[in-house]
Order: sequence, then C-alpha cells, then structure tokens
Amino acid sequence: MFFGVTDIWTYVIGAFLIILLPGPNSLYVLSTAAQRGVREGYRGAMGVFLGDTVLMVLAAAGAASLLRSTPILFDVVKYAGAAYLAWLGFQMLRGAWRSWRATEISEAVPSEKATAENPFRKALTISLMNPKAILFFISFFIQFVDPAYGTPAVPFLILGAICQLFSAVYLSALIFGGTFLARQFRARRKLSAGLTSGVGALFIGFGARLATATLG
Repeated sequence: MFFGVTDIWTYVIGAFLIILLPGPNSLYVLSTAAQRGVREGYRGAMGVFLGDTVLMVLAAAGAASLLRSTPILFDVVKYAGAAYLAWLGFQMLRGAWRSWRATEISEAVPSEKATAENPFRKALTISLMNPKAILFFISFFIQFVDPAYGTPAVPFLILGAICQLFSAVYLSALIFGGTFLARQFRARRKLSAGLTSGVGALFIGFGARLATATLG
C-alpha cells in the first residue's frame, strides 16, 4: 500500500490505457490545435484539466451516488450533455461542408466567429457535461483506495495526480501532432474538410452514446 493506494502499478497501467482511449475531450483539443495553433490547443487542454479535476472532486464527494439515487437528475444531465456534443458535431460538419465547397486553395484564415471562441471555456463545458465520467471516476478510483486509511483524501489526490499527468503528456502529443497535420493539410482544403467531417461525425456518435447510457 502506498499512502492509502492499493496496487498502485495496476492503477498506473489502467489509467495510462484509459487516457489513450479517444473521447470528445482529446478530439476537441486536437482539432483546436490543428485549426488555431499550439497556444489555443493548450488553452483547450487547460479546460480539460479543470473539468476532469472538478469531476474527480465531485466523485470523491459522492456526486455519483446522487446521480445513481436520482434517475431523473441523471437523465437531465445526460441528455443535456448528449445534445451539446451532437451540436458541436453538426457545427464541425457544417464548417467542413463550407470548406469543401471552396474552390480556391489558399491558406485558411480563421473566421471571426472561430477566433472569438474561447477554447478553454468550450473544453471545460465538454468535460463537465458528461455524467458518465463522474461514475467512471468513482468506480475506477474506489478500487484502489484503502477504506481503512486514516486520510481518504490523500489516495484520491495521488490517483488524480497520476491521471492528470498522463492526460497532460497525451494532450501535449495531440497538440503538437495537430499543428503538424495542419501544416501538411493547409494547402489541401478538401482533405482538411474530410478530416473535420470525421471528427464531427465522432462527436455526434459520442452524443448518441451518451444519450443511450444507463446507470448500470
């Protein structure tokens, strides 16, 4: 046992593999970096870090139990999150369609609307509007916390720090990978539009999956 954490190396391996699974958070950071550069990509990553931290704290405080005991509340949060993810997907598809129809191949210039968007706030919203994430954190963390440990906050902090460290490394790789892809696709408008369409379709899929999620 390590400060109330049981079988820490199993947790490290599990957390690493879970972080690598694609989700709306990582895809949003990737697309933001590809469209607007490293700095804006990290602003989105900061939103993801804060959102995940809030969910971890809520999970430790018993928010998952509240959602489980109040199915109506779970449904409200679930459908709101699903609608938001689907809306983001449709927005990406619409932007990709407009780019596809453009016949002039030139360096893409962000629209005023895209420039005005706050990637930190948007990434934070994406992270928070997913009740399944709260249930995941509590169900995953609880397996590695010794209930007999005198200060239960300590193992939760250790587990959360490990998860956030992996997330920071992974999102950094996506950010720099996204900017590299942007340089390669900048003069290939239709290829870029196809990539954006794929990401948009995945967001719609995330929304549909969340809409059909259950408490089980």
